[in-house]
Amino acid sequence: MTQPQRVEHLSTDKGSVPLYATGVVEQPWANYSETDHQVWSTLFRRQRDILVGRACDEFLVTQDEMGIGEDAIPKFSDLNPQLLAKTGWQLVCVEGLLPELDFFEHLANRRFPVTWWIRRPEQLDYLSEPDLFHDLFGHVPLLMNPVFADYMQAYGRGGVKAHGIGPEALAQLTRLYWYTVEFGLINTPQGLRIYGSGIVSSSGESVHCLESKAPNRIGFDLLRVMRTRYRIDTYQKTYFVIDSFDQLFDATGPDFRPYYDELSQLPTIPAGEILPGDRVYQRGTGEGWLQDGDI
Repeated sequence: MTQPQRVEHLSTDKGSVPLYATGVVEQPWANYSETDHQVWSTLFRRQRDILVGRACDEFLVTQDEMGIGEDAIPKFSDLNPQLLAKTGWQLVCVEGLLPELDFFEHLANRRFPVTWWIRRPEQLDYLSEPDLFHDLFGHVPLLMNPVFADYMQAYGRGGVKAHGIGPEALAQLTRLYWYTVEFGLINTPQGLRIYGSGIVSSSGESVHCLESKAPNRIGFDLLRVMRTRYRIDTYQKTYFVIDSFDQLFDATGPDFRPYYDELSQLPTIPAGEILPGDRVYQRGTGEGWLQDGDI
């Protein structure tokens, strides 16, 4: 293990350039400042208040069961025994963004990379790369769900294969991660709920994804998702809605190579576009959410 460094993007005259780190380090918990803990506490309280009635029960219940609370930044060493016992996963502490293949290999071996550092007070509302709050608050609770945990490992194995196929396959698989793990919605008996970590860790997007009339909410279809471009600099124009975590896991069962061959013959789809046959979900005026049906 090496002394952990804070690896963030590089600002240049051509914009923000991502920087990557490959090292696995020890969580420097004793070195977190009072400000670091206050940032965690502020973000935690704000998000939990927003997520009641918006996030799926699997996320909220598991976060509580793990003892992830607002008082201080959690210790990975306290969380890992629970993860290992429940689903065989463990957290590994990293310095920032990982190269794609390193990230896939961690997931394929049931290791989830968590950035050790947390955003600064002036970055509460936006950060261009994942930090400890995004990774730990947003991603980790659902790793206690056996089906979702299996999906994450299957995705990692698929990522290793896609990396060997080429950039186009990798881009298509990345869209699947983006629209599920990061920005996914799930249909429940109580209505649409959030499970994607990019949403649950964002105060603005937690409201926008469910209550704004602007975005599309489309029933999950694997190839449709893998064709759909996304935005990294604004709220999403499209969210995909799964019916269950089993649906996600089952979607990763087949060999993806025939999918990549098929997708190579099809154009990509702009983020905000609706296609004939899409199942579109809209906000209902009565109880929760209503499915509009095929268009």
